Amino acid sequence: MVLVCGTGTEVGKTWVAARLLADLRQRGLRVAARKPAQSFDIGQHGDRLGGATDAEVLGSASGEHPDQVCHPSRSYRRAMAPPIAADALGLASFTVADLVGELNWPADGIDVGLVETAGGVRSPQADDGDACDMALALAPDLIILVSDAGLGTINSIRLSMDALIRTPGTEAGVPVVVVLNRYDGNHEIHRRNHAWLDRRDGYRIVTLPGDESALADLVTGR
Repeated sequence: MVLVCGTGTEVGKTWVAARLLADLRQRGLRVAARKPAQSFDIGQHGDRLGGATDAEVLGSASGEHPDQVCHPSRSYRRAMAPPIAADALGLASFTVADLVGELNWPADGIDVGLVETAGGVRSPQADDGDACDMALALAPDLIILVSDAGLGTINSIRLSMDALIRTPGTEAGVPVVVVLNRYDGNHEIHRRNHAWLDRRDGYRIVTLPGDESALADLVTGR
């Protein structure tokens, strides 16, 4: 199982996850995607703002209905961290164990299951935990950390990696790959950030767009 998390919001976690799912399906693998909880804004007339939900994007890539990706009861109509959105809407609180227990995978089996968290690695996912707690509860085979590539990237990646690696259970050897999303090889800051993270910190890095096949290779163990 693959866990996709991010250094923050709007870094492109869902886009990266969808590209990965599409690539894996092209290789003939059976995939499934799960978004334990999602939140989004709606307009005055109940129309959704900001385009497709994460579950819709992931479901399109995995070949599943959005309600399979994220249960309707975990889709919160306020653009806040899911447990905060639930509280703002007057809905019941929930725990990490609740979210993990609700992840129903296809009965006929899959080759790769993908779970995408909300926000950054320390963003609340439930009343009692963040994405690091989700990582501990899920025990994934691989963690994908998505970040942008510009100013501030080194700091946000280092802080996020520290949080993930120091989570009890993950320090035993769950591999983490950093995805520099929206990477432009002609952009000096992007190039220098990549070089610093590689040479100084030794992180395993994939740049997107461009290295989609390399990310899929890491997932399949090629």
